Amino acid sequence: MFRLLRRVAGIAPIAVLMLVMAGCTPAQQPNADPAVVAAVAYREPGPATLTLYTMINNRTGQGGHTSLMINASERVIFDPSGSFRADVVPERDDVLFGVTPNVELAYRGSHARSTHHVLVQKIKVTSEQAEIAYRLALSNGRVPGAFCTSATSKLLQQVPGFENIKTVMFPTKLSSQFEAMPGVQSSRYYEDDSADLQDGLARNNAALNATLKPQVE
Repeated sequence: MFRLLRRVAGIAPIAVLMLVMAGCTPAQQPNADPAVVAAVAYREPGPATLTLYTMINNRTGQGGHTSLMINASERVIFDPSGSFRADVVPERDDVLFGVTPNVELAYRGSHARSTHHVLVQKIKVTSEQAEIAYRLALSNGRVPGAFCTSATSKLLQQVPGFENIKTVMFPTKLSSQFEAMPGVQSSRYYEDDSADLQDGLARNNAALNATLKPQVE
């Protein structure tokens, strides 16, 4: 597909990239109030971890989006230029807060559908490594559309022990690099529901509203 698009009407490489990675181009959301963010803070018990999510097209095998869950002093998802929205999950500058088990499942479930599945790659890290990743995510700022993988790879390479991660633009190229890290545990998450991402977002938002006490007005 990539070669074909490059041949059509002399499309420039960056234009091709933005077509292929249309999943990384949501409407910008307003930043949540800091008090709201603080109120939902959650840390998953157990070791500090980094979890790379890669949303993969079931037909082509191409990646559509990249994000990174960080379990540090609190658990957040760095979702650069991401589409996930939920009433009880505040967001500031492409970082999702209050990532409880139900929220994490809703995040995966919103992206997994009949057309796409989610590659989940988790690695245990030290508290110091996780905290560096967390601080980098908070200070990164909003990411332009189609640059989700570039932003994630640049963040990772600033974490001690991950310096060999190269900056890449395509999700599966980053997931291949991450897979080579010692101790990575990988799994794939599938759902066979509507191909429409917005349907998944709406369904999981309703599920969260039904199971969690709303904390965002």
